[in-house]
Amino acid sequence: MTTQFDNVSVVKKANLYFDGKCVSHAVLFADGTKKTIGVIFPSSLTFNTGAPEIMELNAGKCRIRLKGETEWKSYEGGQSFNVPGNSSFDIETVETLDYVCHFVAA
Repeated sequence: MTTQFDNVSVVKKANLYFDGKCVSHAVLFADGTKKTIGVIFPSSLTFNTGAPEIMELNAGKCRIRLKGETEWKSYEGGQSFNVPGNSSFDIETVETLDYVCHFVAA
């Protein structure tokens, strides 16, 4: 995992979801790709996806359950998980989660 992104544009306006429990900013790359960087405060939420995503965790702890699965899986800073496009996942954050969401071309 890289520690910084060089030569990018950042959208100043924050994306606020779930009454401020998730806050992110869009990072735009010269090649047209996009990522979001943000935090999810301790909570239980459900996210819907359009494009496939890789959720890279910088710090914090969570449990996730992908749509259609019954088992929860635990993740923490330094790990990542994949989410299919046109799907959803449930997430329970045990402590504030610092993340990068990589949008993958379908």
